[in-house]
Amino acid sequence: MKVLTILSSPNANGLTAACGEAARQGIVDGHSPARLVNLNELNIARCAVHNDGWGTCRNNHRCQLEDDFQSLHETIKQAEGYVFVTPVYFGEPSEPMKAFFDRLRRCEATKDPASGETSTLAGKPAVCVAAAGESGHGAVSCLAVMEHVLNQLGAAVFDFISVTKRTRDYQLETIHDALLAMTTAAQVVPSQVTQEGRRRPLRRRRRR
Repeated sequence: MKVLTILSSPNANGLTAACGEAARQGIVDGHSPARLVNLNELNIARCAVHNDGWGTCRNNHRCQLEDDFQSLHETIKQAEGYVFVTPVYFGEPSEPMKAFFDRLRRCEATKDPASGETSTLAGKPAVCVAAAGESGHGAVSCLAVMEHVLNQLGAAVFDFISVTKRTRDYQLETIHDALLAMTTAAQVVPSQVTQEGRRRPLRRRRRR
C-alpha cells in the first residue's frame, strides 16, 4: 500500500513534525512505501472562486489556479492510503491545510458517481492527526472538521488521533501503531483464512 502523509508544519522540530515522522515510521514498519509532503514547503494558495463561483474544478475536476496544488493532486491520485497531520489553530486545521482541503474538495467531491465519476480518495483508508501544542484545546473540533471533509471526499477514515504536549510520548506510539495496523490490514485478503474458516487476527505489536 502506497501511503501519502500530508502535514502542515513550519517547525521541523515541533510536535506536528514529530507526528508526521511517527506516521512515516509506522508505514515503513508495515512494509509499505511511504511519502511525506509538508504543505508549508509548497505554494498552495487559497481557492480563488473563479467566474460565477466555480472554475474548471466543477466539470473538469482540475483546479485552474496554477501552483503546487496540481503536482500534489497527481501524487494524491497515485496513493492508496493517506495520513493528514495538522497543528490546531482556533480549534481548526492550519490555514495551509484548510486551503489544501478546500481545493481538493472542489476537484474531487464534485465528481458524480451516477456518471461513472469517482473521487480519487473513495474507499481509501486515511488517518487524521490533530496536534494541539499549547493548551491542548480544540483538538476534537479540529478532527471533526477533518472528518467532515474526508466524508465528502469518500475516504474511509481508519482513525482519529489527537496529540498534545502532555500526551506526546504515548500518542506518537499510537500514531505509529495506527499506521502499522492500517498498512498491515490492507495486506490481509479474503483467501487468507484458517482451517476453521475464520481470518487470523492481526498480532498485536508489543508496546515499547
